[in-house]
Amino acid sequence: MGVPTAIAVTSADLALPPQDERTMPAVVLPDLGTQPLEQSLATLQSLTDQHGHVIVVCSKAVSEGVARRLHTVRSLLESDRIALFRPDLPPLGLAVLARQLRQLASCDLSPGVLACAGRLLTHYLHAGALLGSVARLDRVPVGLTSHAKSWVPGSQFAVLAHPVPQLARIGHETTLAGPEFATSMLVAKGQLQSDWITATLAKAWNVQGLRETPLPAESPQWWGTGRLIEFCTFLPDLSVLYQLVASVRQSVCHWCGIDVIGDRCVFCSATAPSLAPTSSASSTSFASSASSVHENQLPAG
Repeated sequence: MGVPTAIAVTSADLALPPQDERTMPAVVLPDLGTQPLEQSLATLQSLTDQHGHVIVVCSKAVSEGVARRLHTVRSLLESDRIALFRPDLPPLGLAVLARQLRQLASCDLSPGVLACAGRLLTHYLHAGALLGSVARLDRVPVGLTSHAKSWVPGSQFAVLAHPVPQLARIGHETTLAGPEFATSMLVAKGQLQSDWITATLAKAWNVQGLRETPLPAESPQWWGTGRLIEFCTFLPDLSVLYQLVASVRQSVCHWCGIDVIGDRCVFCSATAPSLAPTSSASSTSFASSASSVHENQLPAG
C-alpha cells in the first residue's frame, strides 16, 4: 500500500484525537479565508503531490470565504484528486466523520471508495445538542410553541439534527429516538450546565462508551446559541467501519474513471447515469446495501 489518502479539515478543533492506533493524523488547513491565495495553492499542491489524493471535510457552517477559497484552489490546480466533502452535519458530527475517514485511510481502500465512504457512514451517525434556546435555530424545524417556550427562563431543548430531525423540551424523562445498535458517544460542552445527555440520553440509547471533547468553534453559529452541549454517537470500531464499506458494490465513475461506491463520485460530483433521475431516493438504498453487515457486526442496542 502506498501513501494513505490525506484527510483534511478546515480547523484544528475538527481534528479529534485518534480513535485507535491506526487512525491517520488529520491535515489541518487553517486560515483558508484570510491567507494569501498562493499559500493555499502551495499547501494543496504539496498534499496532492505527497498523498496522491486529498479529501477535505468541510462544515456548511464555515465562512463563505473559506468555501470559496477551497473551490478556487481546486479549480486553479485543475485537479480531480481533491475532493471537497461538505455533509449536512453539525460541527461535532463532522469531526467524528472526519475521524472515521482517518481510521479507514489506513486500510486498503482506493481514494474514490474512501471518499464515498463518508456519504455511507453519515447514515450511522446521530448528531444533536441540548440547547438553552431555539430562538435562533434554523437548521432544524422549530414550531412557534417551542420558540415561545425558549424565552422562558431555564428552558432547555433536546435537538437531534441528524439523521432525522427531532426537537423536545426537556422535562421528566424526556428522550429522543436514537440508534438501534450499540454506539459510542462524544460530548462537547458549551455554556450550558446539565447532566441530561450523560445521565438520561446515553442510558436510553445504550451507549457503550462516552468521552468529552472541546466544543468546536463553529458550533455556536450552527446551533444559534452558545448555551449548548453538543453530542454525537458513532461506530467506533475500525473492523465494523471497514466491513460496512467493503460490503457495498464498487463501480467505476463514468466521468473521471475512479472506483466509487454509491451513486455519486465525491471527487468529480458525477452521478451514475442509471441512478441520476432518482438520486435523492437512492441514498436510502446506499445505506441499506450494507444492512447485512450492520446486523451481523453490531450488537443489539
